Amino acid sequence: MVRLAAVVVLLAAVVAVGYAVVVRAGPPSEDDLREKAGLIGKQELLIGVHDDNPGVSLLDTRTGVFSGFDIEIAYMVAADLGFRRSEVRLLPIESEDRNKMQARSSDNQFVTVDLVVASYSITREREDLPEVTFSVPYLLTDQSVVTRHDHGRVNTYADLRGRKVCSISTSTSEDPAKDAGVEQVTRLRTSECIEDLLAGRVEAVTQDAALLAGFVKQYRGRLKMHDIGQDHQERWGINTGGNTALRDLVNLSLYDSRHDPTDQRWEDAFDEHLRSAQPDSLPQQVAVDRQPDARRVDVRRWPWEWPARTP
Repeated sequence: MVRLAAVVVLLAAVVAVGYAVVVRAGPPSEDDLREKAGLIGKQELLIGVHDDNPGVSLLDTRTGVFSGFDIEIAYMVAADLGFRRSEVRLLPIESEDRNKMQARSSDNQFVTVDLVVASYSITREREDLPEVTFSVPYLLTDQSVVTRHDHGRVNTYADLRGRKVCSISTSTSEDPAKDAGVEQVTRLRTSECIEDLLAGRVEAVTQDAALLAGFVKQYRGRLKMHDIGQDHQERWGINTGGNTALRDLVNLSLYDSRHDPTDQRWEDAFDEHLRSAQPDSLPQQVAVDRQPDARRVDVRRWPWEWPARTP
């Protein structure tokens, strides 16, 4: 018994020493990252989102409630960061302000947000901006074109050469359309482009398919989506504005969501807001119906704390 007790004490000491070594020299814990990210003691998480994109991120001006795929992703990540829905404040943000993390408050003041979840495509040029720090992608979609329903088939941007095509001034679809020789009309918001299209002021609108699909569904019978055969995928990421610790925590949330077979939050959001728009958007695929893979975050967890991969 004495020998057994000595062995137990020895093993405990080894475990304690090993744990101390891991804590001191190993990767940070989630609490370490929360402290570094400035989340400890934070009472409210501010998230910049679009407010004019049905199916993705839309504000009901009557109720003040946001809805859409991006909104559910924002709440999912916020919950994993430790914030209840009542502790999350969603603020409208324009496309041109996503890199600056500047949203608008109800009294029309600019407010610096903690996260931007606003259909923000990851590009090398944006990653090089000093205030942009992207998470891993949370959605894959394509660039596409919408016309009025009676328009002929559009196979490429070249089919719209010399025609008025509306796009967002900061959109990744702006350059390909311009290179094809379209007469470009730029607006600040996708909804403004759609208004121009419905009024006949432009012949087409180009944007990410996931952003256009909600409008095609909303104006069923009046708008038509075209598959223009772009082989470049748009990868939507969350901007943490230079806060790398917060980025790691967001990536951890997306990793867990992707690899935990019991976590269906991403799938439920996709089914409700994007898959439901697919029938009206054919032949264009609205978005890839599987969450993009996420690299494992270098964070200290016990082996059983990591989600199990599905076979």
